[in-house]
Amino acid sequence: MTAALQSRPSAYTPQHERLSALVAHLGKVVLSPEGKHERAHVIFVDGGRSFLGDSGIGMGSIGALSLRMREVFGEALRLGARGMILAHNHPSGDCRPSSSDIAATRRLAEVAGALDIELIDHLIFTTDAVYSMRAGGML
Repeated sequence: MTAALQSRPSAYTPQHERLSALVAHLGKVVLSPEGKHERAHVIFVDGGRSFLGDSGIGMGSIGALSLRMREVFGEALRLGARGMILAHNHPSGDCRPSSSDIAATRRLAEVAGALDIELIDHLIFTTDAVYSMRAGGML
């Protein structure tokens, strides 16, 4: 993400810098400690996309993850969040979203929208890559 922003300085804003830092933080959280389990984490932001808080929201097996939506949205409302960025890892090394990832993302976006919270992105991390569901047209 940073390389694309640096190649177009006119598009670079402090908001992009904040989002880049949040994405880097999410990658570190879901990839460590390295293991054979999927982990999910969410960051909550205000209307200016500044950090309000974050939370681990799920742990799974090597190929499955269970999200606790009640906890996600309870925390978002408690913090007064206007946006959130969800991330999880794929221990398999393939960062492409599964059909379950796509369905869960759509459901999260639907519930978030009903609560006036933007699901900014759902990122899938591997040790070598990251997939943005927003950039992939799934949000």
